[in-house]
Amino acid sequence: MRRKIQLAEGQTQRIACASASAFRGLDTVTGEVWGAEVLAERVGWLTSLVETLCAEVTSAHWNRPDLAQLASGTDFCGARLPSNAWMAVRTLGWSASVPNDLYLPDRVRRVAEEQAGRALRSAWWRSEITDAVLATWPAGPDGDPMRRTETEWAALRAACPDGQAVAASVLRARTRQVTAYQARQGHLPADICALEAAPGGGRQVVLAAADKQLCTLTRCPDDPAHYGVLTVRLPVRPDPRTRADWHPTVIRFRLPPTIPVGAALHAPTLRLRSGRLRLDIAFTTAAPTTRAGGHTRAVAFDYGLNTLLTGGTLTLSGGQQPTVITDGRPVFFRPDGALAKADRLRILGEQLWAKTAHLQSLLNGRAAAGQRPEPSTTAKLAVLEAEHAAVSRRRSRLNEQVAKAAARFMVETARAARATVIYLEDLRDMEARGKGRTLNTRLSSSVRGQIVAHTRHQAAAHGIAVVIVPARGTSKYCPRCLSVFRHHTAPDNPKPGWKWATCPHTDCGYSADRDVAAWQRIGTRGLTHQHTTVLDRGSDTYVIRRTVKELDQPVRHTPHPGTVSSPGPSQPRAVADRTKAGPTRNRPVPRQRRRVPAPPANPAARTAVGSGGKRPAGRMPQSPRRHPQWRGRRQAPHTMGTPTRHQPRGARLGAGFHLHTHATPVPRAGRPTGQPRTFSQDRSRAENPAPPRKT
Repeated sequence: MRRKIQLAEGQTQRIACASASAFRGLDTVTGEVWGAEVLAERVGWLTSLVETLCAEVTSAHWNRPDLAQLASGTDFCGARLPSNAWMAVRTLGWSASVPNDLYLPDRVRRVAEEQAGRALRSAWWRSEITDAVLATWPAGPDGDPMRRTETEWAALRAACPDGQAVAASVLRARTRQVTAYQARQGHLPADICALEAAPGGGRQVVLAAADKQLCTLTRCPDDPAHYGVLTVRLPVRPDPRTRADWHPTVIRFRLPPTIPVGAALHAPTLRLRSGRLRLDIAFTTAAPTTRAGGHTRAVAFDYGLNTLLTGGTLTLSGGQQPTVITDGRPVFFRPDGALAKADRLRILGEQLWAKTAHLQSLLNGRAAAGQRPEPSTTAKLAVLEAEHAAVSRRRSRLNEQVAKAAARFMVETARAARATVIYLEDLRDMEARGKGRTLNTRLSSSVRGQIVAHTRHQAAAHGIAVVIVPARGTSKYCPRCLSVFRHHTAPDNPKPGWKWATCPHTDCGYSADRDVAAWQRIGTRGLTHQHTTVLDRGSDTYVIRRTVKELDQPVRHTPHPGTVSSPGPSQPRAVADRTKAGPTRNRPVPRQRRRVPAPPANPAARTAVGSGGKRPAGRMPQSPRRHPQWRGRRQAPHTMGTPTRHQPRGARLGAGFHLHTHATPVPRAGRPTGQPRTFSQDRSRAENPAPPRKT
């Protein structure tokens, strides 16, 4: 297994993971070919042995002193512990013990100790958060841990290690866990070991802790680009007694297409899924180095519920006073069909869960009365539980597909705009609480965390950085003048809501969708706070944790991305001379346009001639089907309807992984023009006159 790759200047190592399936294996001792069922059975025996040893180590050392000793990084003599978890566990004398009636190779013990050491090390951060919550627990009859005051929140963050970087949702989740324990036991827990049970083995086999005596991974000599060969020792019985019960098994599997030919493969992790063997293969490739600052071109995106992503391109101009410039043309990602299907699966899952709870209550009632459970009820309960598990898996797969598609859309948008950074808003503190039953459900079903993880993974392959920006105030202020917005109903939708935003400033008058205004504020905040970008070691993501009010500046709109205005007063845009100087060339007239009377060519002609002619005799004009003049209770009286600009038809409508999942086409960046134009939401006929028509 080749673990290192050659790196050029400006490149770094990118470690990723891909999953593959194995369907057969070859026993090199007997020459027998195992099918998928037999292979999964052999791997299941190995997984059970490793999990038993791992659970033994974690349960024996699931206490606060041992967790602190392992997290300190030093042994009892003060010497530094090794970085490998299994070596640190053996240095402290916490080795796994094998029963006398079993024979396990030392490498199998090493794998179990590696998994136990990783589980114990990861528990220390949760232990520190729990200790901070318990130390600052509100006392007194008026103290409410879920409704902390500003002083109590400040004390809690001060007690946490690097408390300013911890999301409030994490602290509230840990508080709810402690509150539930107090309701059950009647007192507060002492530490994390009393609050949670000891972790198990995870039903997996981490072969990265072993060496070539237990497993080897190579590319297939016949087809190294598409197939890999894993040789691993597997037990031939659930309780191996001697060394002869461990046979080397050759497993040939197909490499996922996401693994390049020049990637370095690492030892996989074995796990069982739906009775099949799955291999999580880690690989290392060369990728361009990302940077935290120094960006001049960026794309920013805002999350939504109806429209999942709304974003656009921004440019930071040079000079003594840099200015953020944008073309103001948003792009959208709307997986309407996938979200509708996810909602249907959610409703089906809730119905199955209600039926399951009802049957379980019936069985519990018969058990409390000393009666035997009915066989028919037990059979129905088993069927409903299986159906509920299947629906849950379908929901998980659908959410994963939506997250990957959204990440792909953002990365491809950044590549098309030649941007070096993607700015996203930080919504870790958003919780589905107190916002109504429907909105709470929709917020709980969102996949914002998965979208960020997939975006960071896909963007790293192209050297594009992903920076998380604070979301406070991004939808509140106007991006052009930083005035406080007025939110009201959208002019093209009579339903009540706060979808539209209008600037009350008389000199600005900006009016747009609040998501369109939000992505401009997110991108501007990210470009102007580049010097405050830090790398979060926990998630390996660039984060802007604090914003400075003085650095927030309005964004300037230009017709083309990257256009910088020249000094001096702006000149009016030249209008082409359309005076009739010759015969009009023949061209087809659209069928839907009325020929008589001819519409006026421009507002001046309409004023001089009149309304454009009399309507010929015929049927009475029909009333429009849509009534954009209708407005709700909170609708501003001066707003007007705007047509939907992006309406894909035909093949574009079903393009993608799901029906009705489409994104706005991303145009390539045009060449900058000499004279920029002022941004306007709608052009008048005087600025953009209609071409002359044949009369």
